[in-house]
Amino acid sequence: MKQLTEKEALSKLMAVCARGEHCCQEMREKMMRWGIDSSAQQRIIDQLTDRQFIDEERFTRMFVSDKLRFNKWGRRKIELALYRKRIPKNISKPILDAIATEEYAEQLRPLIDSKRRSLPADDSDYICRQKLVRYALGRGFTFDIIRMVIDDADDTGIEESDIPIGDDE
Repeated sequence: MKQLTEKEALSKLMAVCARGEHCCQEMREKMMRWGIDSSAQQRIIDQLTDRQFIDEERFTRMFVSDKLRFNKWGRRKIELALYRKRIPKNISKPILDAIATEEYAEQLRPLIDSKRRSLPADDSDYICRQKLVRYALGRGFTFDIIRMVIDDADDTGIEESDIPIGDDE
């Protein structure tokens, strides 16, 4: 593959950014694969930012929204993904804090209900709850939200016959 010039790289990245939201780190990774030197990378990033092809805050808002609604990720998993994309905390924290606890809980409820139905009927209530907590933690939800959702499901949302308690009659 021939070496791209700075102008060609800028043009290609502008086209990529026009199709969807991207962050600076994603653009740097592309340029590294293309063999663009670091000083040229910074100049290209600056131009993309000045022309508003890249906006870290806009990217973060879209990323958080997509991961919460479509991927059903919890706060911790989203935070980790943003950290890997090198989004500064001063940008990501306010956006994540703006999401109400109830919105996270609404995303978790159907996941917990579905997981609960898939657990073996001979599991005790204690083991069932452990498995549900581990599952939700793996999805990136915080323990307080997990506990709230599981307790709500135990108290109101699920019929007692739907809860595997291990006592087969």
